[in-house]
Amino acid sequence: MRKVPMGPEITSNDSEKQPAEITPAGATQTTTDWIFLGPNGLRAGWRLCIFLILVAAMFAGVFRLRPLGRLINYLQPRGTVTAPANIVLEGLVVLIVLVATAIMMKIERRSFADYGLPLNQSFGMRFWQGVPLGFVLLTVLLAAIAGLHGFSFGSLALGSASALKYAALFAVWFFLVAFFEEFTFRGYLQSTLGSGIGFWPAAIILAILFGAIHLNNSGEAIMGACMAGCFGFVAAFSLWRTGNIWFAIGMHAAWDWGESFFYGVPDSGAVAQGHLLNSSLHGANWLTGGTVGPEGSWLVFPVLLLMAAAIHFVFPKRSSDT
Repeated sequence: MRKVPMGPEITSNDSEKQPAEITPAGATQTTTDWIFLGPNGLRAGWRLCIFLILVAAMFAGVFRLRPLGRLINYLQPRGTVTAPANIVLEGLVVLIVLVATAIMMKIERRSFADYGLPLNQSFGMRFWQGVPLGFVLLTVLLAAIAGLHGFSFGSLALGSASALKYAALFAVWFFLVAFFEEFTFRGYLQSTLGSGIGFWPAAIILAILFGAIHLNNSGEAIMGACMAGCFGFVAAFSLWRTGNIWFAIGMHAAWDWGESFFYGVPDSGAVAQGHLLNSSLHGANWLTGGTVGPEGSWLVFPVLLLMAAAIHFVFPKRSSDT
């Protein structure tokens, strides 16, 4: 999955907390007020529009900078995928989203914790619970493909010093990818849209959108986009059960790190320079995922069910869950 930081946990009600009411109780509401204001302040749809406009405007400004283009071309020659270039790109994307969110926090009078990102739990227990699950389930998927003669682990491609360097670079890269995607879709958008239409309707809509956006990735296909959408729904389930998105960030980052660095398989159709193993996929596309990589395999869906089951049993329903 690829683009397009221990304290009290947030309950499902907390994650949908809204700004203080603007219209005084008993006051007559005009038509204009009704269009823009709900019982809890500015309506969710307008808040989403402001957020998306802010993000789009900053994207348009930053990514048209010629020095940035020259830097990326230097770090990532045409036809290659490198960790340093993507760390720069993903870092800028994360910064843009955080700036837009900070502006919305002022408008909505909310905090990062209200968007499912309690900063006092950065890289805490939830994150480190997600990391092994993401890597182990990717390994289960590849082992299943190998058992059906569609995957070979291959030999080592790097020496020890290079392996440590690239392991660290890929870890930073895919943490940024996971942070951007999870905070955007399961953080701000989920919290804001959910406040207007409810948690699960919002989760379904955003999972579909998350999958569809992956079709913009070069090398992606319908099956890979479907997998991304299903993963988005499972990640929303982890938010519902854990109260924040740190678990999903860890799980997401470890899956991508395992694909691109450890096993060296295509991730949304791209194979990055600096992978650990000279592995290979061979066989029918339904089994291997073809050019998409293992995310395009039909076997990914049972693995996602295992992921959801693990979340269900490790994180039981809380008293606030309905």
